[in-house]
Amino acid sequence: MAIKIKAVEKGQPGVPGGGEKKFYATPVMDGELTLAGMTKSIEKICTVSGADIRAVLYALVDVAIDSLADGTIVRLGDLGSLRITISSEGKATAEEVTGFAVKSTGVIFTPGTRIKEVLAAAKFQKQ
Repeated sequence: MAIKIKAVEKGQPGVPGGGEKKFYATPVMDGELTLAGMTKSIEKICTVSGADIRAVLYALVDVAIDSLADGTIVRLGDLGSLRITISSEGKATAEEVTGFAVKSTGVIFTPGTRIKEVLAAAKFQKQ
């Protein structure tokens, strides 16, 4: 199966008026898979009931969120891992660095081995 792509024109960042514009490949997203959709797909390939699958998936979300909030890296096997990232203001001394120095937070996803293998072998098809 090929990953669908399309051409998107982009200017040079930081250059007034965009500078020289070029076309770049960008993936075409084809819908989304929700927890409900995952539940139905998993239900088709195993003997566990949809209610049990749904309960485990929602519990996974809750545990992952709580763990990230505690500063723990969440490893999801072959899927990959999630970890918190922050951006902060620079301060002259270590003592000045407090929670008030944090400007923004985010989450970084690092793909696992199987996802990396799939991406390394990916074929692309222009849409």
